[in-house]
Amino acid sequence: MAKPKTVAVVDYGMGNLHSVSQAVRHVASGSGFEVMVTSKAEDVMNAERIVLPGQGAIADCMRELADSGMLESVLHAAAHKPLFGVCVGMQMLLTHSDEGVPGDGGVGTKGLDLIPGEVIKFELAGQLQPDGSRYKVPQMGWNQVHQNGAGSAKAHPVWAGVPDGSYFYFVHSFYAQPSDAHHIAGEADYGARFTAAIARDNIFATQFHPEKSADQGLALYRNFLHWNP
Repeated sequence: MAKPKTVAVVDYGMGNLHSVSQAVRHVASGSGFEVMVTSKAEDVMNAERIVLPGQGAIADCMRELADSGMLESVLHAAAHKPLFGVCVGMQMLLTHSDEGVPGDGGVGTKGLDLIPGEVIKFELAGQLQPDGSRYKVPQMGWNQVHQNGAGSAKAHPVWAGVPDGSYFYFVHSFYAQPSDAHHIAGEADYGARFTAAIARDNIFATQFHPEKSADQGLALYRNFLHWNP
């Protein structure tokens, strides 16, 4: 009997692990993939595919990833295997975030620098939404995502079968701003157009939570399992 292929959901203490792993397990049923939540570097090194979740403050996420002993294995995976970043797990892939810790003098947080770019905060003070209400930060709730982004000729394969303009669930105060528009895989509007998904080579990542986004979110995880970058 063939050994099942593995998808490692990285557990470094800062992710929405239950919801993410349940969603990936749901779409993996009958696919030949086995989904594991793991805090072991060797599991990440040996897995065929990696999911990097994240929530909370990016400074805490970066610290916990380093302290967990899995930083090097995640970097290795990001260079060699399909990797799906989720929420702060997406923001961590960029070069730098303006979000830091209190008292750091605005230094912010260094990211993994796998996709060049910055993570910046929504600046929406005084702006009104179309219904006349004020924009709130963090953005919490459903928003429409437009595929392709500014620099893509066609939709990324992980969008396969997902209608352009589908709604996904967001919870965030900061958003990614890649240096190269070709790394933008999807955009949404919240006061202005912002990056909702990024991609480069074997990496795909979303600011929104696919695991909280009903059937369209599950479709992204399903496509990820069968994507051959």
